[in-house]
Amino acid sequence: MSPPKGRMRRPNVRHTTVDATQGCKDAGATRRNHATTQMQANAGTQNREEHRKDADVTKDSESEFRWDQVTDSFDNMSLNPQLLRGIYAYGFERPSAIQQQGIIPVIKGHDVIAQAQSGTGKTATFSVAILQHLDLELLSTQAIVLAPTRELAIQIHKVVVALGDYLEIQAMACVGGTHIREDMARLRAGVHVVVGTPGRVYDMINRGALKTDHVKIMCLDEADEMLSRGFMSQIYEIFQVVPNSVQVALFSATLPAEIMDVSKKFMRDPVKILVKREEQTLEGIKQFYVDVEREEWKLDTLCDLYETLTISQAVIFCSTKRKVQYVTESLQSRDFTVSSIHGDMEQSERAAVMSDFRSGASRLLVATDLLARGIDVQQVSVVINYDLPVNLENYIHRIGRGGRFGRKGLAINFVTKRDYAMVHDIEKFYSTQIEEMPLNIADLI
Repeated sequence: MSPPKGRMRRPNVRHTTVDATQGCKDAGATRRNHATTQMQANAGTQNREEHRKDADVTKDSESEFRWDQVTDSFDNMSLNPQLLRGIYAYGFERPSAIQQQGIIPVIKGHDVIAQAQSGTGKTATFSVAILQHLDLELLSTQAIVLAPTRELAIQIHKVVVALGDYLEIQAMACVGGTHIREDMARLRAGVHVVVGTPGRVYDMINRGALKTDHVKIMCLDEADEMLSRGFMSQIYEIFQVVPNSVQVALFSATLPAEIMDVSKKFMRDPVKILVKREEQTLEGIKQFYVDVEREEWKLDTLCDLYETLTISQAVIFCSTKRKVQYVTESLQSRDFTVSSIHGDMEQSERAAVMSDFRSGASRLLVATDLLARGIDVQQVSVVINYDLPVNLENYIHRIGRGGRFGRKGLAINFVTKRDYAMVHDIEKFYSTQIEEMPLNIADLI
């Protein structure tokens, strides 16, 4: 991927060690000679002119540009068909707010600063854009994604691999806690995308295992968290060894001064995208729990509940694919008309299941968390958490499947003795109250 016409190349600087407290000053000082300053000014002017030609960029001030384009369908993003296939196979049906605004500017080659909270879909935003840019015939590192924690890096890596499944891309999680020799061997064998923590990524570069000659794009996820953890020096070191033409995408929940300093030194007239925190409201959705006592009693409880209630359509969430299959087969053996959907199904099969569910041919849909954000059906009035979600953030996405478009919704949580702590955590996290289901539950629908 080549940068847009008129984008400056970063000036070459000598390789220096930057400590965390002096990083901004020292790294900046290596660049601030008269020739460099003049080149930055000239290139900056050219790049601002390039922004003015882009109908999707609005000038907020003399030095800031905002991205205005909203693309509300993956089909309209001119993506590689195999990438598009991977997106739908992953369970996405339509892009989230950050995906509608953030994918295209990165694909177009702009440096981007996106302010978005966790849980808004930002991982898929930069993952899709990165995958779209890869030269699949070149088995060299073309993208580096930095994350503040090992866990987040591994999670991002899984998303990149899943979305790029049909592209047959090679991606690697470069984090601590793994064998260094094995990591070095894997990198030398060739990978398209490296996702990792700043320390381990820089270590692999320093050891000569991670070659940066072909790196086209660098993405910093949770940038504010990364800077607060003291990764400033490693980030600056990495920037000094990647190609001067590298594109930079920065995602952060907040934009502290340190981040803006990074943007001034390593980004070229970045366009800014601001996505507000998702409204975490449970208004209009009644929440209850049912004490089932034991795991093996959940199925009978589900059948009794279904016979008690008059349900137009319901979604039943389970924790694993295996549990989805078990619940589906058990309900079918009891003559219930039920469909199931999970991440391992082919996209064509998923589409057929969702089509039947939307048309009303199937009234019960059993699903995993993977699709909690992708099920959008007006007729869903009840959501049943057969298993509580592992992550607190998934709770609202699950029960938000009911009560869509101003309709009243009902969420029922099956709880065993070991689940009570999680119920209290959910109540605290969302400042809500989950009461025991009353006997007159049928009157609430």
